[in-house]
Amino acid sequence: MNKQELFENIKKKSSFLCVGLDTDIKKIPEHLLKETDPVFAFNKAIIDATAPFCIAYKPNLAFYESMGVKGWIAFEKTVEYIKKNYPDQFIIADAKRGDIGNTSAMYARTFFEELSIDAVTVAPYMGEDSVTPFLTYEGKWVILLALTSNKGSHDFQLTTDESGERLFEKVLRKSQEWANDTNMMYVVGATQGRMFEDIRKIAPKHFLLVPGIGAQGGSLEEVCRYGMTDECGLIVNSSRAIIYADKTEKFAEKAGEEAQKVQQQMSEILKRIL
Repeated sequence: MNKQELFENIKKKSSFLCVGLDTDIKKIPEHLLKETDPVFAFNKAIIDATAPFCIAYKPNLAFYESMGVKGWIAFEKTVEYIKKNYPDQFIIADAKRGDIGNTSAMYARTFFEELSIDAVTVAPYMGEDSVTPFLTYEGKWVILLALTSNKGSHDFQLTTDESGERLFEKVLRKSQEWANDTNMMYVVGATQGRMFEDIRKIAPKHFLLVPGIGAQGGSLEEVCRYGMTDECGLIVNSSRAIIYADKTEKFAEKAGEEAQKVQQQMSEILKRIL
């Protein structure tokens, strides 16, 4: 999915919501544990309920890898289900990969060839040769970690060099030598507030994947005030606040309601720029 197609889908659905599929078998409704594949059964119901209100899904690989082969099978089935039934959805593998070049090439092959996923999150710490293998696939996206929402982000990302440049700013500037806004996005946590202004000074046209609204306390209005572009430029993720909104047999219905609430907020915001 290219940038224009992504933007057109945002306009069509009046939404820039990404639903994070952080599916923990210890948190899903108990009645699903009777299913042959409880994680996939949960995901399928969540996807069916939320698809009208979102433009992307983001399975977090850690939640699937924690279950070994069974988890990976559930992940693959989830990806295939989205692609077959909701082909307009942008699929992000939240894997945070990044290693020496030949290893990154294998990660890229996994997600872009074997699974044909649209995008993968990548850690930039090891530099150019750890990122560029992901950039060789036409129509696919790297989503580079830039400024995250966790408390520990201050340990490295906000440190400054002798010229006063912060590390996340160096990542933004340097990475634009490797790719542009048609195949690279950045992860920026919703809790960063006005820091979005600083990010937009360096990356004015790139899409930003923004986790952290909902359970993590980030403000959608604040993110949009400081981070939105005239092409939207945002994919805002909510995971726990949507998928774990209810633990009864009505869990999917409740998830759909929560997704719709966020979509309605987004629709009002989009009216201001579109």
